[in-house]
Amino acid sequence: MSNVVEVKVGLHCVDCIKKILKAIKKIQDIETYDVDKQLNKVIVTGNVTTEEVIKALQKIGKSATAWEPETQ
Repeated sequence: MSNVVEVKVGLHCVDCIKKILKAIKKIQDIETYDVDKQLNKVIVTGNVTTEEVIKALQKIGKSATAWEPETQ
């Protein structure tokens, strides 16, 4: 079963993004991933949980939180 996990993380520069993608690729059971630089958002699809993605990013020193849609 696939989940779509969205997390908020600072995507400041090309090096940051490369490190984040490298960390995400190490997570088991991911199918796809995408980065939205404008929203500082990482989207991961696969048999993963939000906690797994956040932990992987925290391991490389990135502060990540679950994505919460802005309410209007």
